[in-house]
Amino acid sequence: MPIPPPVYSYAPEKLLQSFRKLKSKEEKDLLTCPTLESILEPMAINHDEENKKNNRYPSSSKSKSSFVVAAVQLTAGGLPDNDVEKFWERSQEAVRIAAEEKNADLVLLPELFIGPYFCQSQECCLQDLAMEIKEYTLDGNNYSGFNFLIEKMRILAKRHRVVLPISLFERKRNTLYNSVVMIDADGSVLPDVYRKSHIPDGTGYQEKFYFSPGDTGFRVWSTCVGRVGVAICWDQWFPEAARAMALSGADVILYPTAIGTEPQDPSLNSVDHWQRVIQGHAAANMVPVVASNRYGTEILLNEDGRERQRITFYGRSFITDETGAKVAEAIMDNNENDGDKSTNQISIITSIIDSEANRSTRIAWGLFRDRRPDLYGILLTKDGGD
Repeated sequence: MPIPPPVYSYAPEKLLQSFRKLKSKEEKDLLTCPTLESILEPMAINHDEENKKNNRYPSSSKSKSSFVVAAVQLTAGGLPDNDVEKFWERSQEAVRIAAEEKNADLVLLPELFIGPYFCQSQECCLQDLAMEIKEYTLDGNNYSGFNFLIEKMRILAKRHRVVLPISLFERKRNTLYNSVVMIDADGSVLPDVYRKSHIPDGTGYQEKFYFSPGDTGFRVWSTCVGRVGVAICWDQWFPEAARAMALSGADVILYPTAIGTEPQDPSLNSVDHWQRVIQGHAAANMVPVVASNRYGTEILLNEDGRERQRITFYGRSFITDETGAKVAEAIMDNNENDGDKSTNQISIITSIIDSEANRSTRIAWGLFRDRRPDLYGILLTKDGGD
């Protein structure tokens, strides 16, 4: 008999209190450091000195053909209710394992990995989870930074020499976005944030209350492992997003995601459909794709502690090759009989991507040579009308 997936519960106000406590703690930790660069300097990657002098983002010029990509799948199972700090610790540990034990060069965490998926309901208080990407300075100590999430991930990226796309809830003055920041393996934050373009709105996935539609267009970053495109969750259902990133030269397309059951009808199971859509993007564009999902049941509580709603996130994170075939998939069965309880908390899959070989195959196949953009004007319409 299948064992039920791990469970985590949260009440909105208590979750916000936990986040504020974590934020205060992490900011104090950063502000007591002389500068972040003094932390990073002893871990410096041996880049060419001329590149350091002339290139603000030196690692982006040091691309290599083959690299190891890791998809991280996380569960809140075993964490105290309403606890954000333990989410944060688990995420950092996952990056360490991916780099040190799996030899990853690029690590993808799930969407909004710093806590539970808070969009199950419309809660004004949870809009306060959003952070400015450039949030604070302290002139007295000559400290300036992005925010604690990005700054700590910069340290991890440089310490472990990995590329880290970071999913976060962004506040830009009066507007809120679901965003990704790209950190290269030297700890540098690459130019241009990506803001989620397609925003869902349905029972349990009430994102339009929290996020404005992105205004950035689709992004592909030049990193030390090659050109990396990232879109977010609901974006993964739209072939136009994948095609735009492929046309921009993506060597790999990443989808941090949070997908699970439908609260209004728990019998609905879209996991196979979800995978097939993304596999199709890989096959149609001849670009490997990586999807990282969360796993387990997250229960939204009323303030009196009674259950209001739940979503069971599928897990089933996966990686494809350039033909769309799955080459790795995370299966979390919550089985502790193997003696490795960590498998119920963090699951990491990897694959080697040879960008140069893939580029050669893609060009030889002729799909992009034979495209007819002059015939695709209908795609610029909402309803297919003239």
